[in-house]
Amino acid sequence: MEPSMTAVQDCEFCKEISEMGKSSKPPKLSNKGKIMLGISAAVFTGVSALMAPFVFPGLRRFALPYIPASSHQIGNVMKALSGRSGTLIDIGSGDGRITLIAARNGFQAYGVELNLWLVLYSRWTAWRNGLQKKVTFFHKDLWKTDLSIYQNVVIFGVESMMKPLQEKLAKEMLPDARIVACRFPLPSWKPVLVQGEGLDTVWLYIVPQSIPAQFH
Repeated sequence: MEPSMTAVQDCEFCKEISEMGKSSKPPKLSNKGKIMLGISAAVFTGVSALMAPFVFPGLRRFALPYIPASSHQIGNVMKALSGRSGTLIDIGSGDGRITLIAARNGFQAYGVELNLWLVLYSRWTAWRNGLQKKVTFFHKDLWKTDLSIYQNVVIFGVESMMKPLQEKLAKEMLPDARIVACRFPLPSWKPVLVQGEGLDTVWLYIVPQSIPAQFH
């Protein structure tokens, strides 16, 4: 018999758990089984508690779930903004990687994120890399953030929020500002550049001198 099968058969706790479904009566665990069950529950609770601050904000309506940008996606964003400078804000900055890369590429970079834990992590990463003077991370609702003071905007959104976000951009963004949408395009605006493919695709938009009503 293979060693792996022997290990399974010799596991008393595993045997007790397997017997649970064979009878409608509650199983009686040995002391060892109770200890193992308690440890398993504690580990699960600990992991859930650790992950909750990162996951739960993403469950809110129009919030941005934490999905780290891939290296290809980051590269596509920087290519789309090639030759640009000035201020940049990353909407839904997550762990701060886009904001930090932008700072390394000459932007005065800002990130806005609803998840406090990710904001604190981003600030710590900026400090660790000596970029704290070039980046600022806000713990703030993006819908309450004034975007008119930024020359470049990077968006990591979900499909359901792109239309209301487009309306906000149309009201606040100044002419000639650049908008880079990642994962999902703006529904009514025509991009001047599409960079990458699949999940790593980004769409570059230039805010016109006057925005047609249908784009709001």
